[in-house]
Amino acid sequence: MSEPTAPSFFLRHEFAIRRLHSLTGIVPLGVYMVVHLVTNASLLNGVPTFQRAVYQIHSFGVVLPLIEWTFIFLPLLFHGLIGVWIVRTAKINSNHYQYAANKRYTWQRWTGMIALVFLLVHVFHMHGWFHTKIWLDYVATPFGGHRFRAYSAASTLAEAMDGFLWPTFYFIGVMACVFHLANGLWTAGITWGLWLTPEAQRRALKVCSVFGVLLALVGAGAWWAAISTDAAKAVELEDQMFDEAVKGLLVPDDPAKRRAPPLVAPESAEPSAGLQAASEPDAALPPAAAIPPAGALPVAAE
Repeated sequence: MSEPTAPSFFLRHEFAIRRLHSLTGIVPLGVYMVVHLVTNASLLNGVPTFQRAVYQIHSFGVVLPLIEWTFIFLPLLFHGLIGVWIVRTAKINSNHYQYAANKRYTWQRWTGMIALVFLLVHVFHMHGWFHTKIWLDYVATPFGGHRFRAYSAASTLAEAMDGFLWPTFYFIGVMACVFHLANGLWTAGITWGLWLTPEAQRRALKVCSVFGVLLALVGAGAWWAAISTDAAKAVELEDQMFDEAVKGLLVPDDPAKRRAPPLVAPESAEPSAGLQAASEPDAALPPAAAIPPAGALPVAAE
């Protein structure tokens, strides 16, 4: 008779893991998502407003990658991987019990999977995942990633959202993230014992629903600002702001954070002074008869 198999690490620590998963979905990931959408929606107020907000974020300098990995990427990986495990072990019964709570339970799982795929693609598309030069030059950039430049924020964002596929992908992804956060707040309140009675849950559901609608409007505004911005006009403002920011010591002169090629190649280049002088008509030269032959002495005028 075989001995019973020992429970896995996840099963032995399921209580703590689920609560940590719930917590990371709100802090820091939920808080960051709200700040991120509000920052991007500031582009509706114009390129300068958005660029100043990006300057403030990147004012952390060399500490910024540490902040990103500590409060964004590592919590995201943990929340996403545990979320996949929860989805695989979940027993969805919305097909048998057509209640709103069962529907939301199912949508929470589906939007979580959509959000995870969206965020992984989004980080690669805009930032390339890793900032090492070899990775960016030989992996991220050739495959269409690393499109965003912090010091050319609006123009590179607008160019990255060109076409039909990317705007559609981003709209679906943002809305999935919004629903996942708003509904997750409601379920987290139950998990942490904040609202347990049916009446308290109904009130909390109304509050979370209003929050979700407002955040969806902010997300839609950020999406619209990205796809409607004129990249060519944004470049002029960004270059002017960058020169002023460097002179004022607000940001370092970092070429890696600016757009590399010009947005539009010049239609025609002005000829240089040397070429222009060389192309003058022959009439500007003295007549051949006025040029004395070699070795002849000039005759003084009487």
